[in-house]
Amino acid sequence: MRNTAKITTAVLAAGALTLGLSACGADSSSTDGPLIVAASPVPHAEILNYVKDNLAEKEGLDLQVKEFTDYVTPNTATQDGSVGANYFQNKPYLDDFNKKNGTDIVPVVTVHLEPLGLYSHKVKKADDLKSGATVAIPNDTVNEARALKLLAADGLITLKAGVGNEATPSDIAENPKNLKFKELEAAQTPRSLDDVDAAVVNGNYAIESDLKPSKDALVLESPKNNPYGNFLAVKKGNEDDPRVKKLAKLLTSPEVKKFIQDKYAGSVRASF
Repeated sequence: MRNTAKITTAVLAAGALTLGLSACGADSSSTDGPLIVAASPVPHAEILNYVKDNLAEKEGLDLQVKEFTDYVTPNTATQDGSVGANYFQNKPYLDDFNKKNGTDIVPVVTVHLEPLGLYSHKVKKADDLKSGATVAIPNDTVNEARALKLLAADGLITLKAGVGNEATPSDIAENPKNLKFKELEAAQTPRSLDDVDAAVVNGNYAIESDLKPSKDALVLESPKNNPYGNFLAVKKGNEDDPRVKKLAKLLTSPEVKKFIQDKYAGSVRASF
């Protein structure tokens, strides 16, 4: 096992983040200490740990990785200084988060894309979904809209003209298969596959659930002109932290590109 600390929402509720802040807050705020980065376990923490184990020492970077299993805590921890940076999200999600929470987190460098996909344990093709089939989709604003756009791109539904990154099922203009939608926390969508006819799953959660997006998805997002690349992010004002600059350089290095290609075989795609 790699030496990473896993922090869940439940643990956070018990006060672990407060304890972590008192224990390592000085390191997070000092450019002389280690750079602590919050990340989703797969693929973000795996990529960071590759950098930590193979590239960071030569660059003079003391990198520490903290794993989070939700899409909220990494940003709140970055905002309050418990960690120095995070790596788990895309721009539409961050814009929505900043707007709703009054935070000022900014992207540093885009590293990879995890294509969103439609999966099923019950049918082999999207066209085989029966009338009235239930499809699980993420319930957060950006990923729900992203899921609906994926289904629209494959012709399963049609969205109203002009719908953007806040689309919900109420914005569906045409639904020829009369699909029903079950809105779940993003992390729960792959676990719902035995209970629904199909589910739209974020790439990181698909990989964690032993799904292979490039092979198993009935429908998969196209990487062309895709706005959902995942990036390293910091609280505004910390972009010039020397440690952050070193990590940004390493995350977009040829070595990391090869690691992503070799390990994920198209299920995660380098964006640089």
